Amino acid sequence: MPRMPDLLMFRALWVYRGFVWSSVWREFNARYRESLLGAFWSVANPLTMIVIYTVIFGQLMRPTLPGHEGTPFAFSIYLCAGVITWALFAEMLGRLNGVFLDNGNLIKKSNFPRICLPAIVTLSALVNFGIILSIYLAFLAIIGHWPGWLLLALIPLVILQILFALGLGILLGTLNVFFRDVGQLTGVVLQFWFWLTPIVYTLSILPEGVQDAMRFNPMQPIIAAYQTIFLDRQMPDFKSLIPFSLLTAFLLILGGRFFLSRVGELVDEL
Repeated sequence: MPRMPDLLMFRALWVYRGFVWSSVWREFNARYRESLLGAFWSVANPLTMIVIYTVIFGQLMRPTLPGHEGTPFAFSIYLCAGVITWALFAEMLGRLNGVFLDNGNLIKKSNFPRICLPAIVTLSALVNFGIILSIYLAFLAIIGHWPGWLLLALIPLVILQILFALGLGILLGTLNVFFRDVGQLTGVVLQFWFWLTPIVYTLSILPEGVQDAMRFNPMQPIIAAYQTIFLDRQMPDFKSLIPFSLLTAFLLILGGRFFLSRVGELVDEL
């Protein structure tokens, strides 16, 4: 049963929902306000990424995936599925890591529930992810690899991934206020973490011992689930996500409790 502070935190988010949504819109608008093409750049960047990966890996290097030798652009589909999934996680974790430090002046000068800041980061990352995902889905439709009703399976995957990044991000963001090395270390860890996750390579090319070790990489099963939907056009194995779900619940509880226990000290440390 949730504790009273936890319930008050959710109530505060609801009461300040207008502040949260307006902040998300203001941030998105400010990002492209001074540019000549405006919000077009939010589409151009992911479109460029997909075109580059398709040309380099689909036409020039022509790598093959086991079981998908006859699938056009198979490696591009596989690679982009992993990259856009990782991008959502990395953006959330990177921004949540410094969310309280970056908004130090706002925290000192304004009286609002501090939990609104992680909520703003989460929704902003979701907007960016939605744009990138839309471009990717358009690409799949054009090449005739539309996943159809399997897109419904994305809903629990996205929710799980967001909650995982949110729990870990709030924990690291709060720690970073008191121990500034946490922020620097997180950036380094994210770079290693990316290359230790089967995104630009397949799990099957690794030695069996390394494949077994991948079970301890929490991002591996969630990214594999996305790749299964988009490349294989099959329902992912949700049972394989049970450990990830348990870890997500643990991080949400740990991060939330630690944040609530230290939120009163944030102003003094900023």
